[in-house]
Amino acid sequence: MLDDLPALRAFAQIVAAGSMSAAARELALPLSVVSKRLAQLEKNVGLRLLQRTTRRQTLTSEGAMFHARVLRILEEVAQAESLLTHSRREVEGLLRLSAPAELGRQYIVPIVAGFQRRHPALQVQLELTDTVVNLLETGQDMAIRFGNVADPNLVVRRLAPNFRVLCAAPSYLAQHGTPARPAELSAHRCILIGDSSRADWRFEGTESASVRVAATFLTNDGQAAHALALQGSGLVVKSIWDVGDDLLAGRLQRLLPQHSMPAAPLQAILPHGRNLPLRVRLFLDYLQAGLTAAWRWDAVGDKNAEISLEADQRR
Repeated sequence: MLDDLPALRAFAQIVAAGSMSAAARELALPLSVVSKRLAQLEKNVGLRLLQRTTRRQTLTSEGAMFHARVLRILEEVAQAESLLTHSRREVEGLLRLSAPAELGRQYIVPIVAGFQRRHPALQVQLELTDTVVNLLETGQDMAIRFGNVADPNLVVRRLAPNFRVLCAAPSYLAQHGTPARPAELSAHRCILIGDSSRADWRFEGTESASVRVAATFLTNDGQAAHALALQGSGLVVKSIWDVGDDLLAGRLQRLLPQHSMPAAPLQAILPHGRNLPLRVRLFLDYLQAGLTAAWRWDAVGDKNAEISLEADQRR
């Protein structure tokens, strides 16, 4: 058994110091402990490593060969320990992230770039996808996602307020009319994101409602859906982060504002929450601060957003 590092260190120190008593002093251990560790090591390897007399000690031929290997082992252990200690102090290594494509391009990329400028030894791998990734399978440090997480094994941290809105371009509404009630949506041209040509759009508020809509346009890309809405192609449900500026500028118009859609919080998802690398912990704080600073859609108004914002401020 060569997995006993204290015994290996004691053996190396005995050789370096010239005697067990000198080694015990340098290791700040009782002589009996050092002697016991050497005896146990010799028992484990099944060989005598040192020839000892009252006046001197010498390595056996097997002990000399073993000693050379032990020094290499201890040097590699020391280097590994130094590397881990350095990693706890320095922001470096590879930070692997996943984020929705549209949010990622507009908001996450600038935040990541700013963080990397602060920590130039850091390498960042950013995957932009509207597909929910399995962090345990991909090995990513973090996923930035809209919506609640059902898996109790994942760690979730709220990043910033968010709410979803139903909207359309003024050109579409001028041609097809503005829906006054959720039930009217099934007669409209709809833009859906995903792989299903039908969806249930649910609304909350004074009157809860769920409406089954069919896709006139179906796309797997959120930014494409956004662009289609701006072109007047139909109604779309998007995060306020994606369409908030278009609503403020009048390029899109929010529909049924009295009917809120179920909350979809903007969150960081981590595969675990214990002993996070320094790069992950610091980026998480930097990301939250950056997204909070970017929030600017209070004028659009939504009770879900107000609740989320108050919850974030209490954290």
